[in-house]
Amino acid sequence: MPRQLALVFLLGAMSATAQVKLSIDQLRSFLRSSVELRHDDKKVAEYLKRVTLTQQLDSGTRLEMLGLGLGPKTAEVLAVLEEKSKTLPPPPAQPAKPAAVAGPPPPGQEVQTQLLLHVREYARNYTKRLPDFICTQVTRRYVDPTGLEFWQREDVVTTKLTYFEQKEDYKVVLVNSRPVDIPYDRLGGATSAGEFGSMLKEIFEDETQAQFAWSRWATLRGRRNHVIEYSVAQPRSKWRISYQRTLDITPAYHGLIYVDRDTGMVTRVTLEAVNIPPSFPIQEARTVLDYDFVKIGDAEFLLPMKSEMRMREGRLLVKNEVEFRMYRKFGAEAVITFDTPEPLPEERTKEQPPAP
Repeated sequence: MPRQLALVFLLGAMSATAQVKLSIDQLRSFLRSSVELRHDDKKVAEYLKRVTLTQQLDSGTRLEMLGLGLGPKTAEVLAVLEEKSKTLPPPPAQPAKPAAVAGPPPPGQEVQTQLLLHVREYARNYTKRLPDFICTQVTRRYVDPTGLEFWQREDVVTTKLTYFEQKEDYKVVLVNSRPVDIPYDRLGGATSAGEFGSMLKEIFEDETQAQFAWSRWATLRGRRNHVIEYSVAQPRSKWRISYQRTLDITPAYHGLIYVDRDTGMVTRVTLEAVNIPPSFPIQEARTVLDYDFVKIGDAEFLLPMKSEMRMREGRLLVKNEVEFRMYRKFGAEAVITFDTPEPLPEERTKEQPPAP
């Protein structure tokens, strides 16, 4: 299936009277973002009037927050929140930041050149090495009408994903754990496709003419990785972004490719659209796709584990967290039960600082 993102419509946006629970860290992040984005003081104060703190706001922390450059109306509401939170437990102490550790030196130019040649060949042949399989795709979809990353979960979509003869097929099975019969392309909301090979392959195709450069070292899931940065010009792009099924663009994009130093396999790909026309409703779009080893039958394959897609339309933010679970050989469908599993732990996709 061609690689694409689509935004059709969103349901259940935050109501004007909805109560919001925030920790002190979340409150601090909200206020910092409101200052950076120059939100109106009155609107920030009105939002804070609907906030219930989960931790104590002491006077020292409140004064620190005022130092961010908050307006007078916001300052008044903070004083009220301090008074209301006196009986709550204090937030946990912030751990001291570890000293910065210098990573190892970059590889030599010859090694970098050989690395790019290897990854190009790997990407071109990746899908040819994959077996036919089925798996469960779980998509947790979130929205944030404030634009400040205070996410509300919209729904959880469970899909049967079939990979047969190097093509993907999606069948929606459950929405919020209830059986449904909805075609994937008619699901509504934000959706994505193309994670199984086309995303990686198109970056390295000759006609794409992507520009590559070695960027840095990284540690992902405990393993040392090369990080390669790349960019694709708009005339060579095949990444389609669709809005309401009536407007489409194919933007330029750039991103990073993580390559395991020891196995030479790609473990993460990121994409971010650039130079989106101002007239197009979606102004930001980016994706992160993580791979991990999965056993199918008697063999192990490096397959998509989790992806995160984000888009912005005006102030409205949209986020999809997609997990690929319960891989099975194609034809073994009878043994799959399409329940919705618990989310994968964040540690599986968190990057660690490189060891020296």
